Amino acid sequence: MSALRLCLSASLLLLLTTQAYGVEGGAQESSSCLSCHGALTGRLGEPVAAWEGSVHAANAIGCHSCHGGDPTIASMEAMSPERGFLGVPAETEIPPFCGKCHAGVEEDYLQSAHGETLGAGGPQCVTCHGNHAVAVTTLDLINPESCSRCHEYGRAEEIKGALAETDRLITELQATTERQHRLGIATDDQRKQIFAVRNDFHRLFHSVDVQQVVARSGEFQQRLQPVAQELQATDEELSQRRLIGAGAVLLLALVTVLLGFLRHTYKKEEQSDPGAGSGPL
Repeated sequence: MSALRLCLSASLLLLLTTQAYGVEGGAQESSSCLSCHGALTGRLGEPVAAWEGSVHAANAIGCHSCHGGDPTIASMEAMSPERGFLGVPAETEIPPFCGKCHAGVEEDYLQSAHGETLGAGGPQCVTCHGNHAVAVTTLDLINPESCSRCHEYGRAEEIKGALAETDRLITELQATTERQHRLGIATDDQRKQIFAVRNDFHRLFHSVDVQQVVARSGEFQQRLQPVAQELQATDEELSQRRLIGAGAVLLLALVTVLLGFLRHTYKKEEQSDPGAGSGPL
């Protein structure tokens, strides 16, 4: 059986018997792309497993979000130009391909030293981030092994060092909003502000300009200060509530002990003087 017939047969079978692969934190997505390629082996099936553990999957970004096409059709028509199918981009097409969602990053990349070498063997989005197994961006992407594939690590290390403090602050604030959210505190506004700063901050990565990174890192920290102060104020209020609650529990325990002591003393006095408390006949 040809790969095409196997693909179509698997698509029809899986669409009838299963839902598409899970999307963490979102609704299950019914997709002929996943059903078909998930049943294949080798290079045609590998993208599914890689995508499942990606940040794109976690945010419900499916195959058609990048490659186009119609994921509701279990036939080759799903990959027709009429259905908006884009296929695999050429190397020089990768920045605008990713830039459909990451427009600001694309702009900064194209203006950078990396962007100037696009098409001439220089790095583009996939070089550093991969294609289907795209992970949440962290400073770990800047490392000697990856960067030294093209040049010495020294300049990249300077950039990483300049970014470290702001990155640490963003990570801490995100963790604080999640913790407070689990306690029932409304943190939507703070989370949106941190997300906006984080996006702008990650654009700075792609400039690969040491002086610009050093100069602007303080700007992002200043933008985060009001959010940090709001979250700290909430934490202080929560601490006060816990102290008040603990005090109330302690007071209740003391009252309980005191009442028990008084009751015990009263019973002891009754036992030692049976006539106590009785009036004259």
